[in-house]
Formats: sequence, structure tokens, C-alpha cells
Amino acid sequence: MNCIVCGSMTSNGLAPWHTTCRYCDYESADLAAGINERNTHAGLDEGDRETALRALRVENFEAILDETIHFAPAGANAILDVGCAHGWFLEAARGQFKHVLGIEPDAALSEQAMAKGLPVRAGFFPGVLEEGEAFDVIVFNDVIEHITDIHAALAACRERLTPDGLLILNLPSSRGFFYRLASVLARLGVRGPFERLWQKGLPSPHVHYFNHRNLSRLVSSSGFFPVHFFELPALRMRGLMERLRFTGQSNRAILWAQYVSIVCAIPVLSMFPSDAVVCMFRKR
Repeated sequence: MNCIVCGSMTSNGLAPWHTTCRYCDYESADLAAGINERNTHAGLDEGDRETALRALRVENFEAILDETIHFAPAGANAILDVGCAHGWFLEAARGQFKHVLGIEPDAALSEQAMAKGLPVRAGFFPGVLEEGEAFDVIVFNDVIEHITDIHAALAACRERLTPDGLLILNLPSSRGFFYRLASVLARLGVRGPFERLWQKGLPSPHVHYFNHRNLSRLVSSSGFFPVHFFELPALRMRGLMERLRFTGQSNRAILWAQYVSIVCAIPVLSMFPSDAVVCMFRKR
């Protein structure tokens, strides 16, 4: 397979489904999605997942919106959240933008968001958009790494953005501390953390892993130019216990030991590259 970033031939990676490009460090996975298939949701409690993720995501979304205001085109009033999930970003964006819209392909999640009165359309981007519908800002929060045909998605973004429109990609980074640690463990034969970061076995696994350099190269080739990059905390104390419980650990002693260890490690982790990066691009 040729690398989607630089066109070089990719090499076998750390698992039968994993490939890497040694020239630009792009990584890919041959993992099948099953967003609305019943068997892929069988072992997943969405209520617990929402509780585990909400605190971290909401704080990060507020940080993203603070930066968005500085780089959005003058007079921006329309924002699109692709893959809006529970609608947390839409709730935060309502205070900054006059027109907000979310798209969510997972039928159960889109129904939950719409039940809260949020402007969400069920389906895939850009198919559910109306003809001529355009936005000043398009955001992908932990979504672009799940999209197989990323070139088509970027082309659709360029078509749907207004002049000088802003594209925001919030995604996991292959330079992050936890991803690098998981890669080392996978080389030693411990593949659980590596598979977890790729979301192997979940309804929508990752099919790409980028860093901000190779992502910038890819997006720039689709008619954008980079304007701003920044990192988000991969861990926050708020909601940490809920996230640990979601991993399935039932032993209270082990659970609290993990919690205390991570809380003590958070200041140290800030010295290393984060596993979450936000990349902003402007339409040429």
C-alpha cells in the first residue's frame, strides 16, 4: 500500500492489521468499522462511556472554542461539528456561534443528541448536508482518524467552507507519550494498550494515526494552509475515576492504586508531548 501522505510504499507494522511509512511516520490500520451493527455495540455501555468521557471532552472543547474565536474568519457565525456524538461541542459552541449544526452517523448517539434539542442530523458527512449549505468553521473532534477516504473528506470540507473558512482537526497524535509507550509494549509482545489506542474491536476503530507534521502535509495538499497547532491534555483529574472505571477494573484496591498513580504522574506527563493535538487550517 502507498502512503496517503507522501506516496511511499508502507511497511508492516506492529500487528497484522498495522502498517507504517518510514519516510513520513504516517501509520494506518486495516480495521473494519461497524457503527450501526448490533454486535459491535454488544459489549459497550454508552451510558458508562458518556460518564467516563464527558469531563475531559467538555474542558477540551472549551479550550478549542477559545482558540477558534481568534482564527475564525471575520463575522463567522456558522459552525459544523462532524461526528458530534453526544453533542457536547455543540452545547459549548452555541454561546459563540449563531448557527451550529452537528452530524452523527451512529444512530443511537444522534437520537440522544436530538432528544436534548440539539441541531443534529443522522448520517454521514457530507451526504446529509443540503445543496449549497456552507460553514465558516468545520470541526472534527476525534473523528478524522476514523474516516477511511480522508482525501474525499478534505475535499468536501473545502467545498463546504466559506472563503477563508477554518478547518479544525482535533485528533490523537503518534508523538504522544502514551502512544509511544504502547508501541514499545507492543514490540515486547504486550499488545493490549496498543490495540486499545487504535480502538480495535470498537464500533469505529482508528484507521489513521498522524502527527502534526505529516497531517499538515496531507491537508495542505487538499487546498488548505496551516495556521495554528496546540496540544490538549490527554488526562485531567476531573472525571479521571470515571474513565478508570470504564476500563472494566472492578477491584477497588487496584482502581484506587491506578488513580493515585496517574494523579501523581500528571505533572510529569506535562513535560512530554501530549496524545491529543489540535490542528487548524485555513481554506486557500
